Amino acid sequence: MATPTKIEYDATDVFQKDLKRLLKKFQTLEEDLETAKRNAIELYHLKNIDNRSVFPIPDFCNDAILVCKIKKFACKSLKGRGVMSGIRVIYAYHVDASKADFIEIYFKGVCRRMRFCNEIRIVRDRIVE
Repeated sequence: MATPTKIEYDATDVFQKDLKRLLKKFQTLEEDLETAKRNAIELYHLKNIDNRSVFPIPDFCNDAILVCKIKKFACKSLKGRGVMSGIRVIYAYHVDASKADFIEIYFKGVCRRMRFCNEIRIVRDRIVE
């Protein structure tokens, strides 16, 4: 099988809702997310370059799906903080399909209970079908 050159991206409803809420506070978030796709997700999964920004979540990973968290997310709206912005992105990467499903995005400074366990079950159910 040939190595994929592009990743297809999708997002859950929860992710879309969280992104919309955070965009009110951080206007550059959509542009920053595109940068993270290019400089974190694609480097990690397609080119096997670990720049220490993507961390697999061990209890949720298997051979078909890697559930990862981006911890080093640079947000231009948070000037002076660089990659230590406090914004976290959780996504599920489907190895065979070369597809990433964004599960949750949140700001660590306003830490609330994470809901990604339920979202991961939804993503896994899509695979089984």
